[in-house]
Amino acid sequence: MGSQSQNKVQLNVVHNAKRNLKFGVVNKLVALLMPFVTRTIIQMVLGSEYLGLNSLFSSILTVLSLSELGIGGAIVYNMYRPVAENDTETVCALLNFYRKVYAVIGTVILVLGLLLIPFLPDLISGSYPANMNLTVLYLMFLANTVISYFMYAYMSSLLVVYQRDDVNSRTNTLVSLLMNGTEIILLLTTKNYYYYVLMMPLFTIVNNLRIAFIVRRMYPQYKPAGSISKEMRDDIKVRVSGAFISNVCKATRNSLDSICISYYLGLTLTAMYNNYYYVISGLISLLHIVSTALQGGIGNHVVTRSVDENFNELKKADFLYMWISAWCTVCLICIYQPFMRLWMGEDMMFPFSVAVLISLYFYLLKMGDMKSIYATTNGLWWNMRYRSLAEAAGNIILNIVLGKFFGVYGIVIATMITIFVCNFLWGSQIIFKNYFGADKIPAYFRYHFKYMATMILMCVVTYGLCSLLPIENLQGVLAARAAICIVVPNLIWILLYHGTGEFSFALSLLKKR
Repeated sequence: MGSQSQNKVQLNVVHNAKRNLKFGVVNKLVALLMPFVTRTIIQMVLGSEYLGLNSLFSSILTVLSLSELGIGGAIVYNMYRPVAENDTETVCALLNFYRKVYAVIGTVILVLGLLLIPFLPDLISGSYPANMNLTVLYLMFLANTVISYFMYAYMSSLLVVYQRDDVNSRTNTLVSLLMNGTEIILLLTTKNYYYYVLMMPLFTIVNNLRIAFIVRRMYPQYKPAGSISKEMRDDIKVRVSGAFISNVCKATRNSLDSICISYYLGLTLTAMYNNYYYVISGLISLLHIVSTALQGGIGNHVVTRSVDENFNELKKADFLYMWISAWCTVCLICIYQPFMRLWMGEDMMFPFSVAVLISLYFYLLKMGDMKSIYATTNGLWWNMRYRSLAEAAGNIILNIVLGKFFGVYGIVIATMITIFVCNFLWGSQIIFKNYFGADKIPAYFRYHFKYMATMILMCVVTYGLCSLLPIENLQGVLAARAAICIVVPNLIWILLYHGTGEFSFALSLLKKR
């Protein structure tokens, strides 16, 4: 379909990634700090049950958004080649298909969301704020989820393909500042939770309209028009089926955790868990900048470079990414508890053992990030279907069983088990079998388990030093532990890996930045 140029367009991955990272970091810092302030104000002004409601409804709608079916990822995958080959007609046809499908998806989510209304009280163990109408509040959250599907959400696919996530970052930064600033003012002046929630759908509309305007100005040659071929439609159906199953797996991680905690333990413990998860979700968001910044370029390289070249690229990316992930894990274990005590107070804290489990949960989740980019850019969702189903089913069963007997401990451990066994071990084998080659799997596992052992060593040594501090003042403890965490774990990593090629690559890359 369409006229094609003989010369393929190869994106400048390093340049684009640098630009995406720069604006992505600013966006994520704003996206972390502003909600952090609003969560603190909600806790102070309204109480923990309101935070619990916020977490519960967000989790429910995350699960409902599975109706998206992964169509976005499948469309983006099919765009890499026509964009690289300057096939404008095919890209326009894909956008048109994307727009129509998203309208259907938005309708499905709306209907499913409305059908769930009678069951909302059953998902809450114990009480909830007496002055809150659960139905009205839930409808506001539902509106925020549904709006995007009817308002140009498909346009952002072009930004992913062209590795221009900086556009999304700049827009989201501006809108987040305006939205959270407005929410904070409303909470402090009116103490009305409805006004706070109402700002979410209103600013979602603003965000989508602005991105649509910018994308149309940047890529005027692309407009939703035409029809895709039957072959491409069939290919999308297969990949969407696999992506849907993969999305089920992802949504059942934290969202099911929150729902199970609300069902078994009530809104206050749901708020406590989500306060802890909010911290690691912030780190996940910051690291997501790296993977998002690279995805468009990696997709381009899958089309334009050899498998061996891409495997060497994976090893280098994994080294730097796991270094950052290991360091973040050390910081979590050493700083989590004093930070939570300072932020939310003693009454909103879990035992240290729960903090350790959540920290290790974070690391296990990050182990599979880089290889997952190659699974996405190779469109391997269908190949992943049984793995994703096994992880989702295992997570649901273990959450229910272990959650009933061991509470929060059981729910976190259940998720850790399924992430490690299904996502990392099994998922890696599928990607290597279908793309990199099965012969490379042993080398891949060896270096990952070596990095994990290094992470554990870093945690033991660093926490041991932090625990020797005689400081009792919370601010002083945080400052001193932060200083130790900056120096000690990174020094251990450098001492162990300074002679490797991956370290030389990482060092040269960091120097350039």
